[in-house]
Amino acid sequence: MEKSSFRKAFGKTLVEVATKNPNVVVLVADVSSSVMTNYFAEKFPERFFNLGIQEAGMVDTAVGFALAGMIPFVNTFAGLFLRTMEQIRTCVAYAKTNVKLIGGYAGVSDFKDGPTHHSIIDIATMRAMPNLTVVAPADAVEVKKLLPLVAEYDGPVYMRISRADTPVVFNDNHKVKIGKGVLVQDGNDVTLIGSGVMVYRCLKAAKILSKEGISCRVINIHTIKPLDASLIKESAEKTGAIVSVEEHSIIGGLGAAIAEALGNMYPVPLERVGIADTFAETALDFESLLDHYGMAVEDIIKSAKRAFERKKGKK
Repeated sequence: MEKSSFRKAFGKTLVEVATKNPNVVVLVADVSSSVMTNYFAEKFPERFFNLGIQEAGMVDTAVGFALAGMIPFVNTFAGLFLRTMEQIRTCVAYAKTNVKLIGGYAGVSDFKDGPTHHSIIDIATMRAMPNLTVVAPADAVEVKKLLPLVAEYDGPVYMRISRADTPVVFNDNHKVKIGKGVLVQDGNDVTLIGSGVMVYRCLKAAKILSKEGISCRVINIHTIKPLDASLIKESAEKTGAIVSVEEHSIIGGLGAAIAEALGNMYPVPLERVGIADTFAETALDFESLLDHYGMAVEDIIKSAKRAFERKKGKK
């Protein structure tokens, strides 16, 4: 299976976006070679600002750029944005400043550096902020498609970027719109709703389940806030059972957002695949860390079967 780099796709696409829009500036907290803003630094050194290890000050500086009419992209590790919650809450979200927060090394993709560098609660934290849009691309292609839309979007955005080289899900014909989910594969028995790198694992699980007689609809939710509630309701009505799949704590993330939506619209059996209420430790590689902490393809399969059985039990 072909793999590609989220980071390289982000770094190169950011240069393309900035070439078309001279108002784009980039700020980074001394991790440029890691989050691939070095491509931008080489092309536009006059619009590149390395503020060092002072993430909170970086966010406030970006607010100043936004108030001056620029479009600042703020870059650090997703887990380190926790240091900036006051600045994001008050100066970005509350003030509705046009700041783009790019969380690199998202989820547990920085597998070897442990829980201090993992971002397993970033979606929960960011989506709780009023006025803040939350985006999690599924692969490098979706990074390329979403990033220009993030730049054009009028308002603050948080975007997750994985450290890992991950399987390519989509081709260049892939269409995206902020706030709209994507029907990747149709099915009748269970809906698998994934975000980020877990969309590929949803497709693998669906293929195995089809051989066992369970037809899966697969949805890609690249925008977790605002959530595409209408697509989720449509899927619940069609299949009667939902499985959420995310590289994040099951508390407060995609699964919680889906549960909130379904509870208000069309309650059906829901199983949540993600990290249980625990910190993930280190591993030899990214894939084994996902598997160990409950995000294996087999975990998705078991959850789909449970949701399917629960649905049948309701009849």
